[in-house]
Amino acid sequence: MGFMHNWFKSVLPGCWRMSFTKWNFLMTIFGVFTFLADIGLDLWITFKYFQEGVPAFGLLTIFFVIWASLIIQAFSYTWFQDDCDEHSCPKKILILHVFQLGTFVRYWYVLKYGYKVNCKCNAKKTNWEETKTRAVEAMTDLSMLRCFKTYLESTPQLILQLYILMTHKTITIFQYASILVSVTSISWSTIDYQMSLRKSLPGKKGIGVGAPMLFFLFYKFFTLTSWILSIVLLLYCNIHIFTALLVMLFVAGVLWACKVQTEFCKTLGMEFLYRAVVGIILIFTFFNVKGSRTLLPISIYYVVRTLTTAGILVLTTYLRPNFVKTVVFAILSIAVVVALGFGILSLILYYGCFHPSLQSGEGTIEDESGGDAVDGPSIYAVVGSPSRTRSPRIQKFIMP
Repeated sequence: MGFMHNWFKSVLPGCWRMSFTKWNFLMTIFGVFTFLADIGLDLWITFKYFQEGVPAFGLLTIFFVIWASLIIQAFSYTWFQDDCDEHSCPKKILILHVFQLGTFVRYWYVLKYGYKVNCKCNAKKTNWEETKTRAVEAMTDLSMLRCFKTYLESTPQLILQLYILMTHKTITIFQYASILVSVTSISWSTIDYQMSLRKSLPGKKGIGVGAPMLFFLFYKFFTLTSWILSIVLLLYCNIHIFTALLVMLFVAGVLWACKVQTEFCKTLGMEFLYRAVVGIILIFTFFNVKGSRTLLPISIYYVVRTLTTAGILVLTTYLRPNFVKTVVFAILSIAVVVALGFGILSLILYYGCFHPSLQSGEGTIEDESGGDAVDGPSIYAVVGSPSRTRSPRIQKFIMP
């Protein structure tokens, strides 16, 4: 995703406005610590499950960590290769990604250029502007990888922890910690990704602090909460129906990505992997996978979501009649319905009253043909070479 900035800068110089604030720098430092804490917590949880004689849960926890890491490293290294362009990518970059350290490399670049920007270590204005561009590019790439991690690792782990909470009489402090970390990670990474993406796009106004940010956060948080509780209920009732539903939604998401012909990656294999990741993300939340009008797709998505949620609640009454009589089901079902209602209401208010396009003239939800980021080349410090002209590789990116 960092590949888009130089192309935009050359063709739309009047619209190019990028910034990397001290707040971004501090949040990146905070992100390093939370990333390390997340790794430590995953290892602790896995160890505890094996210690308590439930290795299946431990294996599932570590599986989500490993498969998410492998996919993230693949995309990260591919982006580095694209950034290197005609120059060969340094072998040390490949080695670091093989050892699953690509995310640390990404954090390093954000901190490196973010520090230079905020300390204004470059004397020349042109060098400072280039450094600022690189800092925003690095931040946007990292934000995208964190978004992938959220839906490949944190969300499945949250579902697993909630299922364990429902099926076991007792729950330990480390399980509460895991649930809390997962909820925080999902909520924050989604809005952080949206804010970082809009900041990196030319002519795009960022999400304002205050009501716009809150309503976008409410929209994502409540719709995600409702849906996760719904599918946990389905998992508790029947694992086969749960699996079939997720597979159907995944296939539908991949087919949609194929239908709109996403062109994010240079190679066919990576493009297929990208569409598969998009399919997984679309299981949980709506993303505009290619620049297009948003109103119809998002309406269809949440109509289907509402019908499916209602179907799960009805199905639960048939599959678990005794469970329906419990206080737990009453609380969960009310939470599902209320959260979905608040989420959709927040969605309508956000796009109807607070979306940045309403103030900047970008277009509304009915017309966001330019709503997705367009990826072009970049050179942000992989080989440390000066800026050079390249043939643009215009590709689409996902946008909430």
